[in-house]
Amino acid sequence: MGVSLTLPGAILRFSLSIMCFLLHLASATASNAGAITRHYEFNIKLQNVTRLCHTKSIVTVNGKFPGPRIVAREGDRLLIKVINHVPNNISIHWHGIRQLRSGWADGPAYITQCPIQTGQSYVYNYTIVGQRGTLFWHAHISWLRSTLYGPIIILPKLNVPYPFPKPHKEVPIIFGEWFNADTEAIITQALQTGGGPNVSDAYTFNGLPGPLYNCSSKDTFKLKVKPGKTYLLRFINAALNDELFFGIANHSLTVVEVDAIYVKPFETETILLTPGQTTNVLLKTKPNYPEASFLMTARPYVTGSGTFDNSTVAGVLEYKGSSHHSTKKLPLFKPTLPSLNDTSFAANFSKKLRSLATAQFPANVPKKVDKQFFFTVGLGTSPCGLKNQTCQGPNGTRFAASINNISFIQPTTSLLQSHFLGQSDGVYKPDFPVSPLQWFNYTGNPPNNTLVSNGTKLMVLPFNTSVELVMQDTSILGAESHPLHLHGFNFFVVGQGFGDYNPNVDPRSFNLVDPVERNTVGVPSGGWVAIRFLADNPGVWFMHCHLEVHTSWGLKMAWLVLDGKLSNQKLLPPPADLPKC
Repeated sequence: MGVSLTLPGAILRFSLSIMCFLLHLASATASNAGAITRHYEFNIKLQNVTRLCHTKSIVTVNGKFPGPRIVAREGDRLLIKVINHVPNNISIHWHGIRQLRSGWADGPAYITQCPIQTGQSYVYNYTIVGQRGTLFWHAHISWLRSTLYGPIIILPKLNVPYPFPKPHKEVPIIFGEWFNADTEAIITQALQTGGGPNVSDAYTFNGLPGPLYNCSSKDTFKLKVKPGKTYLLRFINAALNDELFFGIANHSLTVVEVDAIYVKPFETETILLTPGQTTNVLLKTKPNYPEASFLMTARPYVTGSGTFDNSTVAGVLEYKGSSHHSTKKLPLFKPTLPSLNDTSFAANFSKKLRSLATAQFPANVPKKVDKQFFFTVGLGTSPCGLKNQTCQGPNGTRFAASINNISFIQPTTSLLQSHFLGQSDGVYKPDFPVSPLQWFNYTGNPPNNTLVSNGTKLMVLPFNTSVELVMQDTSILGAESHPLHLHGFNFFVVGQGFGDYNPNVDPRSFNLVDPVERNTVGVPSGGWVAIRFLADNPGVWFMHCHLEVHTSWGLKMAWLVLDGKLSNQKLLPPPADLPKC
């Protein structure tokens, strides 16, 4: 009798507990998904900024230099309204974001959008899928990214830990370049004369040049730490034209992530970043207060024969909790960085980078390749153009740069728009060459003819094509390292080497197990690099050298990935507020 009386109550309690469990499960799923929409407003405006005792008006976001940081979690949607209050046309690129089917938000001017004109605005709308770590945003028109840049920090999904010890604190450190002159005037003059542009006056950490420059000791980046703690340093190279070595005196760094992809941790005294690359490292501070301060420095890795900014930016690592009232009395140690042209360090450093390749973070490198391409990248020349004018490039010519000897001509309308509307005639040709038209000893004695051809050509790929691309440096005007950045995709770096690529021998040593995955890779000076990627993102995707001077000279091209058959494999239509040319 008692049983029958309590049974409905038991059933009710059981039902309630099941309901609670299901509700908990639903809320856990929602919180695990945890994805939210984050809104940002970027007001592009002029701001007076003083560095090296030199004040100039620079283009900024919200008056800040460097610009504001964007913080999001993996899976979040971002709506970033960019309002242009300056005379320059503006376009912002969210460097390294995959932009799955959201190519309209990628940002390179005249590739995926017309720039935002004075007094106009545009909302960049995209979702972060399968990425976590450090990326950055920057202007993607002319040389405006010299001052228009800032960090993108992507945290893991809620309740998902890092695959390394939880840091005590996280600090973004952005490498930049400071020019006393107006960078727009610098590149305009260089393109008019055909010569090399003037170089920067200083390098910076978070916009600060530091004590090794004239009149800059007050503008020094200081990293204040406690003993016995682990710090996550998020490095970004936003410099215009220089790859940079970095080190901290008497401290080693553990590399844990590059280009928003986790890597197998390894320890190093020095890291190397090309423009466009990001690297997260763990810094373990000394167990006890060291009674000293330590310089952090960065200086260029140089492979070309042109002029460059041969200076060093320094910041200070200071331990808090000092027994001294002033750190000025403490000894100051300096790091030793590799020599300026240490190409073997560069090659060895990049070879240490490996994907985690775990069940949770797999390295999905394409094993089967549908299409193979061989691209030469390097400098060349163009005729002077105007009669009776002598240009300042080699032998009275103009400097030029090319991929497969084609120097890219920037269109005057957006490539993505002309493709989407079926109006490509007169805008671009879909016939980018799969390999150089002429074979030669790319890294040996240069050919007599250094002239490049010009054009706006795209490489067309069917949806889901797996691509293997070998990029070969050329010594036409001297061998040089070229950091190549691919928009819209991550790729796997499966091989690299010096000299001319040998298709019969070199693929035998390709790493198809745990190759590093990234969005920007240095083509070695006097060598080659092989990458693989899956063309699973419809749209027009820019690929270019991230040394801004080489991009200005034409070292760029674009891939056109066609729609797939399914509805979720097609490019979405353009937003209503897409800027007009």
